[in-house]
Amino acid sequence: MANHNAGLATITDDVLEEIKNQLAQIQFGSLEIQIHNGQVVQLERREKKRLDKGVNTK
Repeated sequence: MANHNAGLATITDDVLEEIKNQLAQIQFGSLEIQIHNGQVVQLERREKKRLDKGVNTK
């Protein structure tokens, strides 16, 4: 059986804290984590803002 933990990168506390902060700020959306050579290099947060249908009707 293959060892699935082999080669896993160590994520620093600073990176984990930033991921937690980004997740805490999202109500509706997604957080994409980009990894290159076992290192987190980018976080991309996408949020959806939905407007109440009744607000924009005339």
